Amino acid sequence: MQKSILLFTDWYEPGFKAGGPIRSCSNFVNQMKEAYQIYVLTTDRDLNDNEPYSGIAADTWIEQENGVKIYYCSPAKLNWKDLHSRINEVEADFIYLNSMFSRFFTIYPLLMNKFNNYKGKVVLSPRGMLKQSALQFKSPKKKVFLSLFKTLGLHKKVHFHATDDTEQEDIARRFGTAVSSSMIPNFPAYVGNYPGSIEKSKGELKMIFIGRLHPIKNLDFLLKLLPEARRNISLTIIGNEEYAAYVEDCKKIIAAYPPNIQVVFEGEIPNQQLPARLAQHHIFVSPTRGENFGHAIFEALKAGRPVLISDQTPWKGLQSLKVGWDLPLGNPQAFIEAIQQAADLDQEGFGEWSYAAWKHVHDFVTQTDLKAAYNKLFS
Repeated sequence: MQKSILLFTDWYEPGFKAGGPIRSCSNFVNQMKEAYQIYVLTTDRDLNDNEPYSGIAADTWIEQENGVKIYYCSPAKLNWKDLHSRINEVEADFIYLNSMFSRFFTIYPLLMNKFNNYKGKVVLSPRGMLKQSALQFKSPKKKVFLSLFKTLGLHKKVHFHATDDTEQEDIARRFGTAVSSSMIPNFPAYVGNYPGSIEKSKGELKMIFIGRLHPIKNLDFLLKLLPEARRNISLTIIGNEEYAAYVEDCKKIIAAYPPNIQVVFEGEIPNQQLPARLAQHHIFVSPTRGENFGHAIFEALKAGRPVLISDQTPWKGLQSLKVGWDLPLGNPQAFIEAIQQAADLDQEGFGEWSYAAWKHVHDFVTQTDLKAAYNKLFS
């Protein structure tokens, strides 16, 4: 008989504003739906939206064509009683939690597991939320929760799913090395044929940033460096303006730019539009303070676009492969020099880097068999 997984996540498709976690969950569902009966319990609206998704019924199980069943909770159903009812009616063999601090989609299920003796296996993926760079935001509340988490022994009732070695270390540092855990990378998206290059002239560079406009994404770090590169640069910024004060600080930096630097804020766009926007630029940039996987980085490489990123992601050793640059945030001069190097590429040089970027993720996907590891995790 087919085993079942009940996946909890604050946001799911057709949402896109929460970024990587949605894609992590969606890729997991698409890869595992044939081996398991999958139920997804999520909210009926996107991140920070006041209105629910159009054309989607809330508060009922909706069966998709692929057999996956999704329950979009309205705010009225986000309570202990109704969430407990969803768990009981599904009676899944496994519960898969995809957040560390979500009140309704992690904390409530964990407490239900402790006090109601759920008999299935509970898998908890922190999704990068145990990184020190992530914990510094809303720090007091997170510290209180982590303390209670250990005091109540909740870490002993779950199996942690880390998606890279750094996250495995974060889990051990917070909860000890004796906790049950596995390290399995996220499922990547499908990689098609090489999409091709675009026109490139020496001394000019079209850059694109995709991500939440939040201090952890560290956009202001990049903005402060651009004038020092002394090249003709255009930067497109795509993302949810999550922190208005932070966005205002970024715009103040941009206001002082010389004419050779042009910046455009495009706001947020659905994921399916990202490949077309990436294709219109030369490189992707993300001086992030920490990424669990970096789906936007993957999408850029998949589009054949080199990436200029910090060394706080799983993507390492890029420059020697002519795939991009992964640089320490403590060395801003290295970022300036990378921007100059990218700008100074001619058509032939850029074409070489572009193809190498695509091939890097193409080889990663074709040479990696993650299904066996996930089948073991959910067994």
